[in-house]
Amino acid sequence: MKRFLTVLHARNIEFVRDRSALAWGIIFPLMLMLGFALIFDSGDQDLYKVGVISETGHPFLESRYIQFIPFNDQSAAITKVERHQIDLLINPEQQRYWINTTSPKGYVVEKILIASGGPTLQQALVTGKEIRYIDWLIPGVLGMNMMFSALFGIGFVIVRYRKNGVLKRLKGTPLSTTEFLLAQIVSRLFLIMAVSILVFIGCDLILDFAMFGSYWLLFLVLILGALSLISLGLLVAARLKSDEVASGVANAISIPMMLLSGVWFSLEGAPEWIATFAKLLPLTHVVDAARAIMLDGAGVMEISLQLTTLLLMTLLFLFIGVKLFRWD
Repeated sequence: MKRFLTVLHARNIEFVRDRSALAWGIIFPLMLMLGFALIFDSGDQDLYKVGVISETGHPFLESRYIQFIPFNDQSAAITKVERHQIDLLINPEQQRYWINTTSPKGYVVEKILIASGGPTLQQALVTGKEIRYIDWLIPGVLGMNMMFSALFGIGFVIVRYRKNGVLKRLKGTPLSTTEFLLAQIVSRLFLIMAVSILVFIGCDLILDFAMFGSYWLLFLVLILGALSLISLGLLVAARLKSDEVASGVANAISIPMMLLSGVWFSLEGAPEWIATFAKLLPLTHVVDAARAIMLDGAGVMEISLQLTTLLLMTLLFLFIGVKLFRWD
């Protein structure tokens, strides 16, 4: 018991003296709770989602507990109605609305639309298989798994090497910085892709989720996404020496990405500043591109922006990470 208490006391003192780790342990949870309150405490609880094409006024647009989402591309919005991603689409300027004949929520929203008064709108019926939540979720799960494997795999390994003096020993060998970092990146990329492929195949065999696009294009997106996240993990581990600080920094990066990159829920209708901030996160582009391929059958041109952004982020993170990297 005496030996146990001695070690326990030493570890507590070590943690308290590590002021940066102590600050992360106190400040970060507080920041996280404030962030949740700011983003998700919106007051009204919207029960339905309705797409709006035109800004022309209609009494229905003043209904409460309905989230009205503006769209510029009418054909894309109709596709969302077909796949139950929005409950109804309205274009007051054309005096027309679209509803899915198999959507229970669409049925209720149509009744509200009719009861709201105003100009009579022409009904347009669409049909389409519902995109299940699991179909919508699987691209986000793949991206989130890649994110954690990249940030904590690369980050913690290099920080542990530095803390235990392994990097200092490697510095005395003919191994160059580029060779060491390249080996870490390739190793982690191979592991992430192998796990992602196994998860994808296993989920498909069990759940038979929707896949409308190219498998090869999806594979390319996952490779670019993995490289961008691995490069970000390298940036995290460039100089840190403490496991606790590395954990805090990795969590400070991964949790906002997990919440704001569309992994668990769509950001359609979210405040503009949240959508803008989400575009700065690599996971957002991974999830958006993978989801566009799997659910919308998107090709290279449709996701060219996401592919270009991931490539540029990878090069930027690698450049900064290599410049900041220190052996000891």
